[in-house]
Amino acid sequence: MPSRPDPRVVLITGAASGFGAGAARAFAAQGSRLVLCDIDGKSLETLAEALRTEGTEVLARRVDVTDEAAQSALVAATLQHFGQLDVAINNAGLGQPFTSLARTDARDFDRIIATNARGVFLGMKHQIPPMQGAGQGVILNIASAAGLTGAGHLAAYAAAKHAVVGLTRAAADELARHNIRVNALCPAFAETPLFSEMADRFASSTGEDAAQARNRITARVPMGRVATVDEVVQAMLWTCAPANSFMTGQALAIDGGLTAI
Repeated sequence: MPSRPDPRVVLITGAASGFGAGAARAFAAQGSRLVLCDIDGKSLETLAEALRTEGTEVLARRVDVTDEAAQSALVAATLQHFGQLDVAINNAGLGQPFTSLARTDARDFDRIIATNARGVFLGMKHQIPPMQGAGQGVILNIASAAGLTGAGHLAAYAAAKHAVVGLTRAAADELARHNIRVNALCPAFAETPLFSEMADRFASSTGEDAAQARNRITARVPMGRVATVDEVVQAMLWTCAPANSFMTGQALAIDGGLTAI
């Protein structure tokens, strides 16, 4: 924890649950002012109200990250309300059914690419200009270990997360001279609603129960377990920290050794 408050304005997409909600609470604890969005408006507002009760200034908006007008309006509302945007965390994402590439429904592919890759692109497109105007900024894109390696039976998800890593590196190359750092975080399995959904889908595809499916998934991780949300959130805080001022264009694996195999 920092020794003094960090009053930066931090925008987080997909903030209603999982890594996004964990990051919102962690940045709030540091004294940041928050802009939170999610497609689940009800859960988002519940979180926002809890944070406001604890003294955090929060702007919350229901946003579909695949909608460019909505992404643009979110940044405009941020600047109108706070007058600045210091940190943007593009976290919103979807999982996919476990299925072979040859059996992947093209509509599922398009939907996953639209949210997980295009949504990050649209976010950065509208987050970058005010950061350039300010001469500084931090962007963190949440990719996945599936964006660093192959991920059999998750081809659409892997393709989208590889795209996030590519977008991150391209933006970092463009923006370093503007004092804007752009990095990606690549978690493996973690205790989030998305992981529970993926485990249930895996169980359905194999005929196992949910516990058996989770055991088979976690057996692939050298540490023999999945991450906690807080372990990933701590990496998010460090990656975005002002003291971490010389790291850009990186895709950091937070995966219990999965990509080391």
